[in-house]
Amino acid sequence: MRFGERTRSGTSVSGWTKRSAASSVPATVEYLVIAGGGGGGGATSGIQGLGNGGGGGGAGGYRSSVTGENSGRGASAESALSITSGTVYTVTVGGGGAGGLGSTSRTRGTNGNDSVFSSITSTGGGGGGTQGSAVKSGLAGGCGGGGCTQSGSGGAGTSAQGFDGGSSTASTSAGAGGGGAGSAGSANATNSNSSVGGAGGNGVSSSITATAVTRASGGGGGGYNNAAGSQGTGASGNNTGAGGTGASGSDGGTGTGVAGDSGVVIVRQGINERFPTTMTGSATFTATHWVFTFNASGTIGWS
Repeated sequence: MRFGERTRSGTSVSGWTKRSAASSVPATVEYLVIAGGGGGGGATSGIQGLGNGGGGGGAGGYRSSVTGENSGRGASAESALSITSGTVYTVTVGGGGAGGLGSTSRTRGTNGNDSVFSSITSTGGGGGGTQGSAVKSGLAGGCGGGGCTQSGSGGAGTSAQGFDGGSSTASTSAGAGGGGAGSAGSANATNSNSSVGGAGGNGVSSSITATAVTRASGGGGGGYNNAAGSQGTGASGNNTGAGGTGASGSDGGTGTGVAGDSGVVIVRQGINERFPTTMTGSATFTATHWVFTFNASGTIGWS
């Protein structure tokens, strides 16, 4: 192996030796920082054994500095992060919020946890509401949680991170959708014995890894004796920052809302710039960039 050579296996780094003396520490790096999504609200018992659906959880806040892409709530890309040689930067990946409990417990979904890269913080998504005057509104967050039952308001999203959750209408017992990074959650349908919950807000697409992936979608609201509303457009699963779906009332109101998805932090630098001397995430490469993905908290630094 030559001095300064990095070895690669497929698209992953299998090891590397001492860096080339000709390479320099990157002056700036691009990032995508997504917080954990909020949990969906629980279902509660309604009339004639039918259940009231919970509001959908809001997606985790979405911040991006990738040129030509957007941050959440329609904001333009942020400035790249300046790097100081010899500094080790902390990366925190926020977990998703828990789903609200059903039946007589009547709890909202809890908010997701913040994700952090150095000075960049994305706010955890808001939990979805459940039936009850004190808990029917969705919680504020990176993207707001959806409201539940009659006139439950949607939680507010955060500027340049995500949209508000949907508000439930006055005549329905289904949940509204949680907000997404790309659009607001939808209100629920008018009341009937089979009302479907509102759809979650859409996520935002990024090609920071060279493959376009849409993340940070809002959770669908739970239905009234029916299926939940649809998840907003975008991937849902671990490390997408998606909000959890509200529990459906079709089980008589005993259902627990779905937990929000954990977030992710992705960092990108030029392919010819100095490889980090400290890095606990996974490393991949393209023709033009090194890409470091953190699905769990860690550190990264250059010297």
